[in-house]
Amino acid sequence: MGETKANLYSESFQIEGGNFNSAGIVSTSIKSILKKLGIPGDIVRKAAIVSYEAEINVVSYAKKAVVNLTVKPGAVLIDVIDEGQGIPNIDLAMQEGYSTADHRIREMGFGAGMGLCNIKNYSDDFHIASEVGKGTHLKMTIQTPST
Repeated sequence: MGETKANLYSESFQIEGGNFNSAGIVSTSIKSILKKLGIPGDIVRKAAIVSYEAEINVVSYAKKAVVNLTVKPGAVLIDVIDEGQGIPNIDLAMQEGYSTADHRIREMGFGAGMGLCNIKNYSDDFHIASEVGKGTHLKMTIQTPST
């Protein structure tokens, strides 16, 4: 269960790589949590999109990952730290339509090469770091109205 103190909420989730049957569970949980916290709908939608895209990337390419959700005044922060193959060329991977998805992933309807682009487009601040053979770290920030 998550922690709440002084307008701060945080929770961590685990994602199992290769498990397409559970793909979307973490992003659905994040969406539900943000709604319960009274986060505006447009912010919830952005967070749901970036977390879902990141989750699908983990399931498609990594062994496992931890997703950290933090809500603080003025921002929703989502960090995804995976253990996987890493991204050899981040600039190339950030291009719309670029994908390394294999036939199996494409048959399931994934691998269109829009995941990282959508994450960047729906985040107010986005950072990506990756090491081949080790994994990838995504940091997404979505600004919220401060109250």
